[in-house]
Amino acid sequence: MISNSVTETAFPIILSILAVFLFFCLIRAIRGPKIADRLMSVNMMGTIVMVMICCLALYLNEGYLVDVALVYAMISFLAVVLISKLYMGIYAEKKNEQEMQQEDLFMEDYLERSEFVNPDDYIGPYGNDPGEK
Repeated sequence: MISNSVTETAFPIILSILAVFLFFCLIRAIRGPKIADRLMSVNMMGTIVMVMICCLALYLNEGYLVDVALVYAMISFLAVVLISKLYMGIYAEKKNEQEMQQEDLFMEDYLERSEFVNPDDYIGPYGNDPGEK
């Protein structure tokens, strides 16, 4: 077992360092700039909190906190998967919207450049009117 003097000094220092790292991850999650940065920081925040809970379990000599850390790890994993699926859907929707806008611009440009043919003036390929039978 670890001596009391080491425990009394080391664990508060370790928890303080982890709290600083957690704060930096929170800043990265807020500022971004990309979605991948945000997802990675949220995942790292979950891992840091899990390590902090395990350190507290050792410091307080409470075994049930390790179980809490495992449950927290599973919930954190599911949250990251859910957030990534959500962002993938938003990305696909934006990409589809941009493609539709480009297609609309292409059609507008095509109609402006091409000569518009009135359907009433159309004569079929063999010289007959398609309206006649």
